Amino acid sequence: MKSLTLILLATCFPLCAADAHMTAEERMKVLNWLDESHKEFLAAIDGVTDEQWKWKPAPNRWSVGETAEHIVLAEAALFGNLRKAVASDANPEWEEKTKGKTELIERVMAPRLGKAQAPEPLVPQGNMTAAQVKERFEKQRAEIVNFASDTAVALKEHTAEHPFPVFGTLNAYQWLIYVPLHTMRHDKQIAEVKATPGYPK
Repeated sequence: MKSLTLILLATCFPLCAADAHMTAEERMKVLNWLDESHKEFLAAIDGVTDEQWKWKPAPNRWSVGETAEHIVLAEAALFGNLRKAVASDANPEWEEKTKGKTELIERVMAPRLGKAQAPEPLVPQGNMTAAQVKERFEKQRAEIVNFASDTAVALKEHTAEHPFPVFGTLNAYQWLIYVPLHTMRHDKQIAEVKATPGYPK
């Protein structure tokens, strides 16, 4: 009986391992986030005047325009990390290395919990107009949405390192959900700027 149990376990092991593919529910979730954040971001920058675009609440805080520029720079970088992960060999330790990270991203990113210093390449220079930001955002987003809709890659077994130790190793699915949730995080920052006393009318 013991031998039979061991044989069954050995047979089941490769079949019982976690599926590294995005589930239908996960795909729908990320597509909904991409759609929601797309609408939210465009609404946040719609009708913003040049004066409002450049106005800063304080010397060390970003303007609406700088925050919007950061969003498009970050979306490109995050999707780039996703592609880097997918292009790499499957990580045999992906389950252990990325455990709990999906829930962490979902919990802290969009609600704007915690503060972080943007990596140097993602710090805005304040030289993009609203029209330039919108054009680049739309182009990048179309590519990301197409990927999320069509990919059949086992995203979760491909990983890439995040520069912040709190995240560490993230799998490609986690990099994918990071895109819209990061944008929703900074949409709230734009709303904060607009609500600051002194914001031009």
